[in-house]
Amino acid sequence: MIFTTGPTFEEMLHPHKIDPDTRARALAARTIDPLDPINLFNITWRDPHGEVYHVVLPKALTGIDAEIVVIYGRDFPSGSHKVGAAYSVLLEKALFGEVDPAKHTLVWPSTGNYGIGGAWVGGRMGCKSLVVLPEGMSRERFERIASYGAGVIKTHGSESNVKEIYDETHRLRASDPNIRILNQFEVMGNYRFHYHVTGNTLVELANELYQRGIGNGKIAAFVSAMGSAGTIAAGDRLKQVWSDHKIVGLEPIQCPTLYNNGYGSHDIQGIGDKHVTWIHNVLNMDALMCIDDIECKLGLQLLVEPAGQETLVKRYGIDSALVERLAPLFGISGICNILGAIKTAKYFGLGKGDIIATVATDSLDRYHSVMESMAECYGRLDEGKAMARVEGIFHAQRTDWIMPGTRDARERWHNLKYYTWVEQQGKTVQELDAQRDPAWWIEHQQRVAEIDARLIALRETAALPV
Repeated sequence: MIFTTGPTFEEMLHPHKIDPDTRARALAARTIDPLDPINLFNITWRDPHGEVYHVVLPKALTGIDAEIVVIYGRDFPSGSHKVGAAYSVLLEKALFGEVDPAKHTLVWPSTGNYGIGGAWVGGRMGCKSLVVLPEGMSRERFERIASYGAGVIKTHGSESNVKEIYDETHRLRASDPNIRILNQFEVMGNYRFHYHVTGNTLVELANELYQRGIGNGKIAAFVSAMGSAGTIAAGDRLKQVWSDHKIVGLEPIQCPTLYNNGYGSHDIQGIGDKHVTWIHNVLNMDALMCIDDIECKLGLQLLVEPAGQETLVKRYGIDSALVERLAPLFGISGICNILGAIKTAKYFGLGKGDIIATVATDSLDRYHSVMESMAECYGRLDEGKAMARVEGIFHAQRTDWIMPGTRDARERWHNLKYYTWVEQQGKTVQELDAQRDPAWWIEHQQRVAEIDARLIALRETAALPV
């Protein structure tokens, strides 16, 4: 079978290793023709100059001495780093003969960004795609999926209604033998992308920042809200490099599933999916923190509205160019991660010289409609309201709603997988118990080399581009 492919895991980590002609064509296509399959070779955390997509947040905004470094997904193809997970999942399925683009329809269960990434990747790799996501997600998500030529099935609810998504995928699978479900919450290609590519990118970024006089050459903590729990896999790699590294997971106060078996609806789109995902190595997590969804949206409004930007410059002395740069970089979950990073610094006592790394999965372009709704509900900002947002949301983050990753807590988090994966999704107790052994996770990490070797061999036999 011949199908369109892109980079290996190692090439996504180090794009300078891509064949120079292929890399040059991919870079040229970024703006000229973003739907050209050559853009698969732009799935990387590094820009055309080899610099990591990142920003160091001003301390006048965060209110802490520790450095918060955010790597952002806005400049990936499709506008989110979730495209990397979608590509890795599909690539592995195709390499092992589980997907045939000539006859199979791919189904991407998602609450937005993974589905958008799947629609983009599937089309570039010659596959027919169908995205299943809740009807309550932002208008921009549906528009982006349609623009990539994929079909959409809207299920009941909002971000936390993943059970309804699973029910629909079961119906689809039973209705057609040529349906293939690429479940981001379950398949380890998602985990491997973030373990190898995101994790090692952060390791290298820590040294690059140190050379610029930022930080001490290591990352003290990695903070990530969990949707599929792919991104937080980067922490597994960071902890292998620095044994005292802290992995901190976040979920909404409005849906505190791991915190207290809670449930509910919330609006931090992309996280808090009301279950513990199969690919989440909860036995390696050092703390769980809950963040208020309304604070995330109010914080985003501060960065977006002109009065908020003017206040950050005038009252807090933040460089105007930096404020202008920050405005479009974050979505709601990005603000959630920033608030979680501030909370992490305060809880673990991190300060000058320490780096806390986190991620902005997507950016403002998916939330203009949400910001319009916020303005209607809360009004436009003026200087007083903007200062209240800085002081009352960013600077005032508290150390409440925190559960330390004790042995007992980790055991509870792991046991919660039973109800979704054994009772509903067909896993066995033996498969669940196997995840207790660190060797299970290491084995999946080490498969990166095998998958890269398979792709290279396919290139050689099929004369595919490199």
